[in-house]
Amino acid sequence: MTQRSILITGCSSGIGLDAARTLASRNWRVFATCRQAEDCKRLEDEGLESFVLDYASPESVAAGADKVLALTHGKLDALFNNGAFAIPGLVEDLSRDALRHLFETNFFGQFELINALLPAMRQQGQGRIINCSSVLGFAALPFRGAYNASKFAMEGLSDTLRLELSDTPIHIILIEPGPIRTRIRENSIPQFERWIDWQGSAQRARYENELRPRLYTPSAKKDRFELPASAVTQKLIHALESDKPRPRYYVTTPTHVAGILKRLLSTRMLDKVLLR
Repeated sequence: MTQRSILITGCSSGIGLDAARTLASRNWRVFATCRQAEDCKRLEDEGLESFVLDYASPESVAAGADKVLALTHGKLDALFNNGAFAIPGLVEDLSRDALRHLFETNFFGQFELINALLPAMRQQGQGRIINCSSVLGFAALPFRGAYNASKFAMEGLSDTLRLELSDTPIHIILIEPGPIRTRIRENSIPQFERWIDWQGSAQRARYENELRPRLYTPSAKKDRFELPASAVTQKLIHALESDKPRPRYYVTTPTHVAGILKRLLSTRMLDKVLLR
């Protein structure tokens, strides 16, 4: 069997790193990209093929697409759009610049990369594009406004793209994790400190009592619903290797519960549940 190839973004840790290692062990040719060159070097030392790809830079996205197509002679089987970050904060405290900064990585760059790779997938007559969304892509929570918005946008454009490519053998797939053991909380702290003037906020007390304790001093008690990154990888494997991949894959109990409640409850009732 010809070795299949996949480009994965956001491989410095967490979901992307686990996916890259696992797929490589399953004889996939994995191109594991990161934003920072030092992270790429670390992955290369492990034996993975790695290079820099930064969603926030159109030049980096274009160069990354060109490089992976050159390395695969124009035949890339799959893309896993995984890189993303959060800016914790209330919507009223999010500036236009903060939202633009997050959307460059969480949304614009991801679909720019898709569009750069689609012609090759059309020419080869097959391909799979898997976008890592979130339970927060269909169920909003306070303090996650910027992240919610980017994942809601990802879901909308992914659904549209799936419809537009329905007459082709290119599959558009969403993976929707809930709580997964990653560094997203730690990585969001510098973003919070850069973009959110919580001390000048009209809701300063909520930052002091709710967000900051959770952000800076997380509970030693483990979230009983939290799963390791490998739980996402297992869904990714099905999305890549099944003859009939699903359009959506829920990961974790909270995602399944939120999906059911979203269908069954009125908006007001769902709000009450989410605010508990």
